[in-house]
Amino acid sequence: MRLPSNRHCAMEGDGKMMDQAPPVRNPFVHVLKFSPLEKAKIALMTVTLFPIRLLIAAFMMLLAWPFAFLASVGRSETTVEPQCLWRRLVDIILRIIMRVMWFAGGFHWMTVKGQRALPAEAPILTLAPHSSYFDAIPVTMTMSSIVMKAESKDLPLWGTLIKYIRPVFVSRSDQNSRKKTVEEIKRRAHSGGEWPQIMIFPEGTCTNRSCIITFKPGAFIPAVPVQPVVIRYPNKLDTITWTWQGPGAFEILWLTLCQLHNEFVIEFLPIYTPSEEEKKNPALFAINVRRVMAKALGVPITDYSFEDCQLAMAEGQLRLPVDTCLLEFAKLARRLGLKPKNTEKVLQEFGNRARKLEGQKLGLEDFAHFLDVPVSDMLRDMFALFDEMFEAEEDGAITERELAVVLKTALGVTHLSVSRLFTAIDAEDTGKITFDKFRRFVEQNPDFAEEYLYTENAGLHSGPCHSHQTQSSLSPLDLHGTATSKTANGICPDFSPSDPDGTIDGLLKKHN
Repeated sequence: MRLPSNRHCAMEGDGKMMDQAPPVRNPFVHVLKFSPLEKAKIALMTVTLFPIRLLIAAFMMLLAWPFAFLASVGRSETTVEPQCLWRRLVDIILRIIMRVMWFAGGFHWMTVKGQRALPAEAPILTLAPHSSYFDAIPVTMTMSSIVMKAESKDLPLWGTLIKYIRPVFVSRSDQNSRKKTVEEIKRRAHSGGEWPQIMIFPEGTCTNRSCIITFKPGAFIPAVPVQPVVIRYPNKLDTITWTWQGPGAFEILWLTLCQLHNEFVIEFLPIYTPSEEEKKNPALFAINVRRVMAKALGVPITDYSFEDCQLAMAEGQLRLPVDTCLLEFAKLARRLGLKPKNTEKVLQEFGNRARKLEGQKLGLEDFAHFLDVPVSDMLRDMFALFDEMFEAEEDGAITERELAVVLKTALGVTHLSVSRLFTAIDAEDTGKITFDKFRRFVEQNPDFAEEYLYTENAGLHSGPCHSHQTQSSLSPLDLHGTATSKTANGICPDFSPSDPDGTIDGLLKKHN
């Protein structure tokens, strides 16, 4: 088995080659490392500055509530009333209160570059990269509208503050919610500047800012001029980033408030007016705006998307390394038009169908029939990718190097030594092992990872990608095809069907 060597087939949604190679870092992973001095500073700040800052921030939120409530009373959700003098005064007061709150949190000064466009010039602001809930800073600076879950308006205190900025609400209980949301965005965007600007994070999820991932087309469907806005946090220690694999929400808040000073830079780029072709093709519009923003930031663009993160976290909570073929497979799947609404359910269905074909070999035609898609260049790419991922000998045996690739993908690490494990399995010293051998070994040694992997790979057990996960990813149950229990890591949402109403979302990471 071998992974593609420096494969450059990643493409944009319209089939165009990407301008830059995929990023070196996985955009969904953030690892924090502290020196002894930094640990000492954090310990000191925890008992001195942190509680004071937290209390001030909470007080500012409470102080803002009556003003937001007063300004929201009697206001229509479908029309815009003229901004009278007292409402303008309330708006100024709220901006000041929010600025004091951020100042108390260590954001003592904020650098603003460029000029914000008027609502009539650019009704939509597209922000990237989206990396943290601290990205709310631009919202409080501009009091722009945002897209929010409808359930948010019923939250005590926070709901009132949210309603003040007149957000576009998305309802989970309404099956037509996505369509209605797009229509509402279009209606406001075409109001001639009557409505406040809508601020949208088109990536749809948080990354570590090492690149800009695929933009969702929602902000570009109205086909109106947009103003790209880029965000930077040029701090020596990055305590801001809140990704799918990394520190949790409270930990990020605690570490950030323990920093003496936090820098924030926002840059308003020139207005981007779509061409006639871009107006007809929102995906092309999104691609071109993303390129402009990536160039301004000096970071690469990548075809990774939120759906890739779903795939990586579904079915066993695998932590995929950045060079795994599975994420490339996901990109190929999208290019074939395979866009499942329920990733985990679809993976289970395909898994059940695949088990019926266990031991058989599929050619390209059979592979197309299995996926129920026609043979195309994209399908040939995918078929070739499987050849590279599962290139075993005729007897189905793999070498030590190939076993390392398999386990690196399962464990989500880029470096892994499997010499002791391979030697223990290959008792006959043939230089190869089969799946049956591996399965029998695991059944007889359920704690094999502790004995053969963790001892040979320092830091593997306590690594950032595994700190919230047990050895279940390599348990005998996994080898028999039965899903193990999922352990939420406090950030990644649980995509299991057992929570159809999303009732645990309050404890898990929210995405746009």
